Amino acid sequence: MSGIYRSGNQIELLTAGGEFFPALLAAINAAQREIRLETYIFKDDRTGRAVADALIAAAARGVRTCVAVDGFGSPDFGSGLGQMLREGGVEVYVYRPELARFRLKRHRLRRLHRKLACIDARIAFVGGINIIDDLSPPGLAEPRFDYAVKVEGPLLVDIHYTMSRLWHTLRWVNLGERHRPGRVVAQDTAASGTMQAALLIRDNLRHRREIEYAYLTAIITAREEIVIANAYFLPGRSFRRALRAATRRGVRVILLLEGRVEYRLQYYATLALYGDLLGAGVRILEYRKSYLHAKVAVVDGQWATVGSSNIDPFSLMLAREANIAVRDRDFSRHLRTSLEQAMQEGAVEIVEAEHLSPSRRFLAWLCYGLVRFAAGIAGFGKAF
Repeated sequence: MSGIYRSGNQIELLTAGGEFFPALLAAINAAQREIRLETYIFKDDRTGRAVADALIAAAARGVRTCVAVDGFGSPDFGSGLGQMLREGGVEVYVYRPELARFRLKRHRLRRLHRKLACIDARIAFVGGINIIDDLSPPGLAEPRFDYAVKVEGPLLVDIHYTMSRLWHTLRWVNLGERHRPGRVVAQDTAASGTMQAALLIRDNLRHRREIEYAYLTAIITAREEIVIANAYFLPGRSFRRALRAATRRGVRVILLLEGRVEYRLQYYATLALYGDLLGAGVRILEYRKSYLHAKVAVVDGQWATVGSSNIDPFSLMLAREANIAVRDRDFSRHLRTSLEQAMQEGAVEIVEAEHLSPSRRFLAWLCYGLVRFAAGIAGFGKAF
């Protein structure tokens, strides 16, 4: 059911945890029937405890509460917060818990990376924000730069269906049960606004390239401007070719990438592409005010996407991801204005790539090769 644009939605942009977590907690605290939550990281910190307490309180008042986390992103969850949630009446599953963090298996990179929440099949949250303190690691002066959206309207049908389907799959894999008896929560299909939007997912079965194709379609049809903010940017040839073709058509192409390095392998792999992209006329800015964790884009001020998917082999070829695509000028302008402010206040433009020393260029291409090799090997793993 994903990939279909539905009209009549109200979609609110939420910037960083400062806007996201109060909205999420308010929705959980008001839940009456059902809460579903999926996240890559569920950290046992101040924010994680606040969300966990709200989930337990919801379960105590009779709300069916379901939480799924990734076994690699949250390796200690099962014996920590996960156990506390179970004891509080919350249903908990850990996606691929059997994979040790450093065990070398081909399919270990096939992760549950999406961040979704659905409350009473009436309100949903989609984005890139994990359940973790905004100022993490401790001592960070500025919060992580990230986005989510709050969704109300007919698109809840697709979001609730997608989350329920994964939950049934997890139950079957773990317990051999395809369905859980009990009441069915009806989705709210009434119009809540005027926005047209689609849920885009990536999995290893029927939706392997849905998010990538949505990006490529927007890029290929762009006429004025493409702005992409992405934490881990390592696109394949088709994606880079589309960006170069856009600049030749006179389209402004702007990339906002990470400048404060969190994972060196991904950062140096991206550096290997700077020369080619800059030579094609693409503007590259590195966000250095804090950690960039955003995965968003705006095209021609009328199409936008917000979600969990990076533009790298792990997100586009291996992980379970979820984005919202919005066809709405007001929403797109809002996101574009937010990105412009981030570029002005916290980013540095990269003028040319030749400033890299020979050793750093070698390191960049070595990291690029390692990332592509790891993704290629993992791509032959199991589908689930």
